[in-house]
Amino acid sequence: MGLNFGKAEFIRSAASKEQFLWDGLPQFVFAGRSNVGKSSVINRLLGRKNLAYVGASPGKTTQVNYYLVDRRAYLVDLPGYGYAKVSKAEKERWGRLMDCYFQEAHITAGILIVDIRHKPTADDVTMNAWFRETGCPKIVVANKLDKLKKSQVEPALALIRETLELGETDCLVPFSAEKGAGKEELIRLLNAACGEGT
Repeated sequence: MGLNFGKAEFIRSAASKEQFLWDGLPQFVFAGRSNVGKSSVINRLLGRKNLAYVGASPGKTTQVNYYLVDRRAYLVDLPGYGYAKVSKAEKERWGRLMDCYFQEAHITAGILIVDIRHKPTADDVTMNAWFRETGCPKIVVANKLDKLKKSQVEPALALIRETLELGETDCLVPFSAEKGAGKEELIRLLNAACGEGT
């Protein structure tokens, strides 16, 4: 029986290593740059409008946020990187927090969210490498599909695959947080990553 992503609750925000949750449940880890629509993707996946905070300005997720899905797995929302207008000290704090998280993490699947309209940034490439080094299954979600014409989709996906050096077995999901395209495919992949049926 697959996970019911419509049944989710916010558990906690972790601002330090001591607050990380390691209780043996699967953890789906979401990462992406600050303005890529990460919170919107999470909300669409969970079928909720505002469970994950959607900020008018990028960089609102400054801690590691945990959402419990179906009481059987965590969806983990990492701080956005890149565009956020925050101080250098705050960016360094985020960097240390992420470092700690990836050293300690038992990640079931890493979900990297990129903007389908643009070539992935150097930060996206770095985050992709971090996920790869953990050895966990990795899913790249190309958000904002609704902003492209149909003829633009395949070339955009090819550029993402090339930039992130995705192999044949790496999953790349065209997604629209706005319209819901790609949601069922992403749920199927997450269930498969933790050994659940759909």
